[in-house]
Parts: sequence; structure tokens; C-alpha cells
Amino acid sequence: MNIENLFALRPSAEGRVVSAALVGAGEFGASFIGQARRTPHIEPRVVCDLDIARARKAALAGGFSESDLVACSNAAEARAALERGLVALIDNSEHLAGLPVDVVIEATGDPEGAAVTALAAIESGRHLVMVTKETECIIGPILAHRAKQKGVVHTPVDGDQPSLLIGLIGWARMLGLPIVAAGKSSESDFVWDPETGTVTAWETPAEAKDFAAAFGRLGSDPLPLLAERARLPFPRATVPDLCEMGIVANHTGLMPDIAEMHAPIARTTELPTLFRPAAEGGLLSGRGKVDMFNCLRRPDELSFAGGVFVIVETPDLVTGKLFAGKGIPCSPDGRYVLLHNPVHLLGAEAPMSALSAALLGQSTGGAEVLPRVDLVARASRDLVPGETLTMGYRHVIGGLEPLLQPARPLGADEPVPYYLTAGRPVVRPVARGAVLTCADIALDEATTLVRLRREQDALFRPGAV
Repeated sequence: MNIENLFALRPSAEGRVVSAALVGAGEFGASFIGQARRTPHIEPRVVCDLDIARARKAALAGGFSESDLVACSNAAEARAALERGLVALIDNSEHLAGLPVDVVIEATGDPEGAAVTALAAIESGRHLVMVTKETECIIGPILAHRAKQKGVVHTPVDGDQPSLLIGLIGWARMLGLPIVAAGKSSESDFVWDPETGTVTAWETPAEAKDFAAAFGRLGSDPLPLLAERARLPFPRATVPDLCEMGIVANHTGLMPDIAEMHAPIARTTELPTLFRPAAEGGLLSGRGKVDMFNCLRRPDELSFAGGVFVIVETPDLVTGKLFAGKGIPCSPDGRYVLLHNPVHLLGAEAPMSALSAALLGQSTGGAEVLPRVDLVARASRDLVPGETLTMGYRHVIGGLEPLLQPARPLGADEPVPYYLTAGRPVVRPVARGAVLTCADIALDEATTLVRLRREQDALFRPGAV
């Protein structure tokens, strides 16, 4: 599909410039600024970050000059800067109220702060591009519902895996290709170097001198090799991986096969063999699943780190063998085929979601966002009252491990969403292996995130969708 032609179908888009406010000037946000300045029809006008110096640094890295930027201490100063054609740098998202911007890109990574900013954007009639997946996985459905009521668009963001995978799923569905599985790779490849006898992942090498057999040969059955590969001392499914696949489930209706996800260490060519029903020699209990894998490769093979994929059933075995002859990875019988996008470009792709919302009135996510699954937490050790659950690198909370389970309403005996535990004290003993409930932590009912989740629970009745 020619995306330029799609936008050309909207005559009102011709010559229109969408004004954007970025909230959160981290790595993703900074890359958005640079690309948005080169993208037709969009113009970054406001950069908001708690650290004004970081906002300024991101704007300069994106190509603005010092003379383009004004640090503003309140909304009036920000409005005056915009009226002079300058870019307003602000340190409080509340200053966005009343500013002439069309779309807000929320990229703070802070679950509660993102909920506050998202709600304010929607209520003030701005389109919302939600980069903060920690918030989306808890209250995405109610944000989408509220946006629809206000006549604006709430969308996940191209440049991050959920939106890109949802797009790939929609493309396959439009072609009538039955989806057996859909997923992503982990952010780190597992790179086996036969010369050094090591496997390197997460920038850390591990000795693997006898790994050749586990690496496998082209065309060999990978299923018997998975146990040996799993001995590598690296995490396979991280919290962000499960969070992102939970978002995809809520946007598409594809569901996790198991709560932890299979997350095999696999070569790209093996995916159509592994992600097929167990009755046919694969890992899955059935069709229509979301999962992820860790890309195993040699140093001279292409990376898949952070890419997305679907496994679809071919129209017929003759076509499957035709695909295989073109070099497309297929299952041995030619029945299942891998279709993939092996890259995500962070903020450089984000303008597409912003333009889709503002010019086409469409999300780059699913057409119907429902609370189908929750990312929840299981105790990996005994938890004692008084200890505080603190989130660290890659969203790890000490003493917890993530799971994807069917969504349930917040309740004393119901699982608490994973990110709602962050920074909260434990109030009663939790045994190792138990799933944390809302009664196990000091849940703050006054936060915007919890209030919106309560509203979502009342509207959608989780467990009944």
C-alpha cells in the first residue's frame, strides 16, 4: 500500500501542518523531534520535560537552534512563545492546557504521570499518542473510549513494537491470511560466535564452547534443542516484553498461550516450525496466540532485535512451497510461513501515528481496544510486610516476576496490575509463587491511574469481554 496515496485521500490534509507537543524528552522523544522536523505536515512546537536542560538538549539534537527555543515557566509564557513562532520548553505538562497544539506525544515512561497527561490531553480535545506502555497496558481501553467520546484519537505509537505488530496483524487479516501466532523478538539478540566459543546477549558474553549442536543445522527440528539453549544464563522474557504483548492482545484479541510466554531461544528460520500447534510439532496449544522469542544467530547473520512477526497459514501447500522457494521461512511441510518486520525505529517512526490521528482520524492500533489481559506479578520469593516494591532497570521489581493473565477488575482478592505495585509497600505476607492481589499492597485510590482503571473496570467488566 502506498501510504502517501492514503493520506492524499483526505483533501483537508493538503497543506495542513499538525502542531505537536512532546512530553518526555528521553531517547524516544529526542528521536521524534529530529524526524518530525523532516516529516511533511507535522511540526514540534512544545517540548516538556521535568528537566528543562534535557528538553533543550533534545530540541538542539533534533536540529533546532538556540534562537528557536524559549524556556517558559508558565502557560502564558509558553503561549507567547508559540505566537512568536518559537518552540516552548516547559517543565510541567499542566502548562499544555490552552496551548494551540493538535497532538500530544506522551513519552515519559512514568505510569502515573502519563495517565495524568493522557487524560488532560483527551479532555482538552487533543489527539494522544501513547508511548508510555506502562500506562497503556493498564488503562488503554478507557483512554481509547474517552478519546472516542471527545472526538479525538488515542493511539499507540509506530516506532515501538505494539503498534508495528498490530499493523502487521491488520495487514495479514486484510489479506485473509489466518494468523497462528504474532509476536516480537527480545531487545537483545543471542549471538553465538563459533570462533570464541561464546554466546553474547545483553552485552554480556557467556562461555558456550560446546554450543554447536544446540545451535542446530538448517532444516533440523528446533524443538528438541530448546532445553539446551535455555541453559544460557540470560533472561528470556522481560517485563517490557510481556507488557507489549499484553497491549497487542488488548488491541487485537490474540491471546497469550501461557502466562509466562514460551519465549524460545530460536533462529529466525525456525519460527514457523515452533509457533504452530503442538499437535503439528510446535509449541502452541492452539491458534491465534501472542508470544515472543529471543533471536539466536551468528555474528554474520542479520539482527532481529526488537522486530515483530506473524506466523500465518499459507493459502495452500503449493503456495507455501512457492514461498519457501523464494527464501521465505516456512514450516517443513510448507503450511506455515513467517512474515516479519525486523526493525523498529523508535521516535523516527512516531510521526506516522501522530499524522494518522490528526489527518486521518485513525489510530495505528486496534479498532476495538478491550481489557482482555493484564500484566500481573507473581512473588519470586517470600514478601514481608513493610518492604517497598521498587522498580529498577528494564522494569524489574525485586521479588516479582511478570505474568499475562485474563483481565480482572481491581478487587481485594484480584490480581493487581504489575506497574501498580511499583513504589508501594507490602502490607501482608505473600508466599513465594503467589500472585499479588490488591490487598497485598498499599494501593493508592487517589491516583489518576487507579481512578481510570476503576472506571475501565466498571465500563468493560473485565472477564466478560
